[in-house]
Amino acid sequence: MAGACGDTMKLKRFLLRYYPPGIILEYVQGGEVKTKSIDLLDLSAATDVDALVEDIRKAEPLFTASRKDQIVHLILRLQEKLRQQVDHKFYLFKVLRAHILPLTNVAFNKSGSCFITGSYDRTCKLWDTASGEELHTLEGHRNVVYAIAFNYPYGDKIATGSFDKTCKLWSVDTGKCYYTFRGHTAEIVCLSFNLQSTLVATGSMDTTAKLWDIQNGEEVVSLTGHSAEIIALSFNTTGDRIITGSFDHTVAVWDVGTGRRMHTLIGHRAEISSAQFNWDCTLIVTGSMDKTCMLWNALTGKRVATLTGHDDEVLDVCFDYTGQHIATASADGSARVYSAETKKCIAKLEGHAGEISKICFNPQGSRILTASCDKTARLWDPQTGQCIQILEGHTDEIFSCAFNYKGDIIITGSKDNTCRIWR
Repeated sequence: MAGACGDTMKLKRFLLRYYPPGIILEYVQGGEVKTKSIDLLDLSAATDVDALVEDIRKAEPLFTASRKDQIVHLILRLQEKLRQQVDHKFYLFKVLRAHILPLTNVAFNKSGSCFITGSYDRTCKLWDTASGEELHTLEGHRNVVYAIAFNYPYGDKIATGSFDKTCKLWSVDTGKCYYTFRGHTAEIVCLSFNLQSTLVATGSMDTTAKLWDIQNGEEVVSLTGHSAEIIALSFNTTGDRIITGSFDHTVAVWDVGTGRRMHTLIGHRAEISSAQFNWDCTLIVTGSMDKTCMLWNALTGKRVATLTGHDDEVLDVCFDYTGQHIATASADGSARVYSAETKKCIAKLEGHAGEISKICFNPQGSRILTASCDKTARLWDPQTGQCIQILEGHTDEIFSCAFNYKGDIIITGSKDNTCRIWR
């Protein structure tokens, strides 16, 4: 088979992916340019490069012997990136009073060169990070703009989900609205693009999620079956599965192509707060108001582990980029880091004086960022649990925090109605 494949697939070029480490192959097949990725999630500074290249060559027919030196060079570059210690301090760069009415959400594009804010004033605004200037005001919704997102990694489109029951798709370039997606019968409270940037998913208080086609603006499929509001959703990286988390205490795994429910993850005893796939699509992590976080096999839908230790509701959960670590944030004011492999708690992040509503890793996996109602955001070392830095200055609860892809810019959004840029 490899021979037959080799005749029809012609390698064009390699692209490096730093986070998580990998090599993207661009190749031509039947006149079409396609890509596939070689994930190197276990790569470390100590990895034997020659042995790794040998393994990759055995598994990947597109890698011919003549390409060996090139692949070695790419892996050495990835290792070099892993060695770079990211431990600089962050300083307040800008304070933006983005809207007169309360903020609902903030989000960066991939590079962090611009960001968006959603508000009760029924608009979403697009900002230039470096200058702090407003680039566009996205107007047209008839109620609160609650959920907002860029189409990561491209960043040329924005989706906004509103309490007016619609989702709108916008051009980053012109600020014009491409489509208004109508069909939900209650507020839209979560949304996401797939990584392929062909679909937007919306989750609603009407208990359904819907998938919409970005090209033609049509509804592709409606995901029905939950008995209460859907408040979290997430595509896997390959784009063939999506999960929805609901107030009915369950998470559903759906086939994107058919809209069929593949699994129902049953086990939590209270509302789901968040749910996410790991990078290689094998695991799902869920957080719940029942004070636990659960780990599930994404292929079978079976529970793999229950991560306990919090004394109050788990408000947010996430994987690092490689999927090797899980972080949980709780209303008990602490955060925890677990190993996805051993399911053991590696570190407790203690220091906030109030509940932590958001948690995320930097792309390098060397820092964790938390946002709390104690008006601070904090940076932590995930290995030791040590607090590295406190980002102070907001005068009310911080509900949102994020890194850009390089991990050198942070955005925080607060109920004090400002967002702050730190770099």
